[in-house]
Amino acid sequence: MEKLNYKNLLEFLVEHYNDEQFLKADGFDDAVIGFCYQSRRLIYSTKKCLNILIDDGMNYTDAVEYMSFNVLNSHVGDKTPIFAVDEW
Repeated sequence: MEKLNYKNLLEFLVEHYNDEQFLKADGFDDAVIGFCYQSRRLIYSTKKCLNILIDDGMNYTDAVEYMSFNVLNSHVGDKTPIFAVDEW
């Protein structure tokens, strides 16, 4: 069996579902954990998103505040990504 070599899950999904128009959350490509088959929306891990923000220099409190106000509360139409609360 051939080993798949993708940078992240998003890269895999874009290649294998190339007819889809995924709406991505900027800066969080490595936080994609899947997609909803019915709604065809990307699913992100809030834990991974928080870790990305912390790795970029935010402290935990600022990262949670940023996620709460700028990411989780944004709605940009039918393709708005889903954020799974897997840790807070």
